[in-house]
Amino acid sequence: MALATGVIVANLYYLQPLLHQVKGDFHTGTMGTTSLITLVQVGYALGLAFVVPLGDLVPRRRLVVAIFILAAATMLLASLVHSFILFAVLTVVIGLSSVGGQLIIPFAADLAVDGQRGRVVARLMSGLLIGILLSRTLSGIVSEAVGWRGVYVCAAALLTFMALVLRVALPTEQRRAHVPYHRLVSSSFALLGTFPELRRRAWFGATVFAANSVLWSTLAYHLSATPFHYSNAIIGLFGLLGVAGVLAANAAGHQADHDRSHRSTVVAAVLVTGSFGVLLLGHATVWLLGLGIILLDAGVQGMQITNQSIIYSLAPDMRSRINSIYMVCFFVGASLGSLGAGYTYSHDGWTGTCLLGLGIGVITVVPALVWRPALVSAS
Repeated sequence: MALATGVIVANLYYLQPLLHQVKGDFHTGTMGTTSLITLVQVGYALGLAFVVPLGDLVPRRRLVVAIFILAAATMLLASLVHSFILFAVLTVVIGLSSVGGQLIIPFAADLAVDGQRGRVVARLMSGLLIGILLSRTLSGIVSEAVGWRGVYVCAAALLTFMALVLRVALPTEQRRAHVPYHRLVSSSFALLGTFPELRRRAWFGATVFAANSVLWSTLAYHLSATPFHYSNAIIGLFGLLGVAGVLAANAAGHQADHDRSHRSTVVAAVLVTGSFGVLLLGHATVWLLGLGIILLDAGVQGMQITNQSIIYSLAPDMRSRINSIYMVCFFVGASLGSLGAGYTYSHDGWTGTCLLGLGIGVITVVPALVWRPALVSAS
């Protein structure tokens, strides 16, 4: 399940190290090309809102396999088109069809015993994070050999293989009570009004992932320009620095299982904010840029695990819907972050990017210091 989660989430990140190459292929501007990152995140948010709630209705084994097949077909088609408009449309579909991991994670939370749920979620999140790390690195390396379109073909083949594996490996589930689809979707949004802690965690998720998008939507431009002039392969290697996020995810899962979520929330918020100070100071220094990336990934993933450990305790019979609305907020934040990053980088370069990230960090740290997690019970 962890491997599958990493494979499908990678679809959202293959493009990030390739933006300057895609820009040249389609002859578009910086703002237009960066908008592709926003579009894939918008598509993902749509999938979270309208596909993930089906996990509380349709057997997840069947649903997950179908999503993997759709994702594979879309990636293959995107590798063949030569119209930027059509590619942009397919980018939205790629995002929408990449939500399989957000069905698998609450599935695993259902299978976990009480007292170990944080660690189980952290284990799957480790698979997700490794998928993100390797997606950027492999994307850069593979594109050096076969171009950016070859990256999409390889991804389609991997998704097809995983669909076959999941068809055999995933356990079956008992039939659940039927809920009309429109009620299923509308009830997901209603949960924000029902659970104050879900609202708080949605805010933290949205802000930290907005900050994450600010960096990764512009880093390829920065590293391909003066004074670095790095190739796709080297730019992709920067993704490996996010291994700190894997360590932070497991540490946060352990803290959550021991009721220390307030501490991990504050630490994660401080790391996200501080990372942009380091990135600003190190605009022309490789090791400082690397340190900033490490701090950011550790903060983002530490916050994500803390959030998910809390929200999965709110209502066990509605975990897919809770995860759906939480992740919608998460990726709305990401979309706004990448959109803002495209604008600020176009007008103010790397300095504008870092100042935007610092501003987002401030609106994360202040609530983290003020808000304390409410006691939640499985109901």
